[in-house]
Amino acid sequence: MSQLDNRIPLEEARQVTEGVRQHLTHAIVGRDEVIEMVLIALLSGGHVLLEDYPGSGKTLLARALGMALEDGGSREGIASFRRIQFTPDLLPSDITGVSVFDPDHGSFEFMPGPVFAHVVLADEINRTSPKVQSALLEAMAERQVTVDNRTHPLDELFLVIATQNPLGLAGTFPLPAPQLDRFLFKIRMEHISREAELEVLATVHERLHYNPAALPQVGRDALLAARETIEHTVVVSPEIKECLVDIAGEVRSDPRVGQGISTRALVQAVPALQARAMLRGRDFVSTEDLEALLVPLFSHRLALAPGATDPAAILEDGARQALEATTRGTLRRD
Repeated sequence: MSQLDNRIPLEEARQVTEGVRQHLTHAIVGRDEVIEMVLIALLSGGHVLLEDYPGSGKTLLARALGMALEDGGSREGIASFRRIQFTPDLLPSDITGVSVFDPDHGSFEFMPGPVFAHVVLADEINRTSPKVQSALLEAMAERQVTVDNRTHPLDELFLVIATQNPLGLAGTFPLPAPQLDRFLFKIRMEHISREAELEVLATVHERLHYNPAALPQVGRDALLAARETIEHTVVVSPEIKECLVDIAGEVRSDPRVGQGISTRALVQAVPALQARAMLRGRDFVSTEDLEALLVPLFSHRLALAPGATDPAAILEDGARQALEATTRGTLRRD
């Protein structure tokens, strides 16, 4: 629910974001681009899917984000961070919570599950069955869960960071398309540089004993105010929106694509573009933002036709003409 009186100056919103960034860069080395993507998701209310082999820092990144946030916020019982380890024997109620009979009151009482937190780490989400994976669908899409025909709202700041191992690794299940479409970004965590790995080895003791209390935590209300500011202050021109729609049309008509970019994906893209523009010191979205976020925004939402294997190339091909036309039109107007 939007509250315009919560808005703060754009520079103050940037400072709030930098407070979160300090925690992430202190805990993680060599992941500046991934950190920026996670910050964009946090500021735009999206969810993130991280993919790579074990040991690449996915879990540490999610934990550091949770530790950067203050507990509680406006509702009791809301933790800053909760982790769900997805395993083949996990049940949906292990995620959402369960109703337990209270003999003292003669009634059932809802016991919230770990999904009731600001940041939820869904660790190795593709190691459990599609039925359990789908337990997150309602939470991610509507910020609520329904148990025994009763709906329980989640906090407005609710963010899922899911990690998955590459498909084909033993014991993995593919995520269903409707769930993939709920993720704002899918990010591949590639190996860090040689210099970054040397720094990790040189500071391993310090990072193993990382104390988040040593850095100022960021409050829930401050982050929500920053979101509000970005939404109403960072300008998205009609040309940028037309460019988004034109890109989607080109990709949908590509013979290499079986199912193209959804309208929901375009809607989710707008606040993400605004957040990136703010992080880059601008109060307007440019084609640079769209070009930078194109692949992580849309690659996981494409169902490719038989024989096609590279969604990034398809997106870049489909976006080239629209981006060039929008850039030329902007330069002429200026």
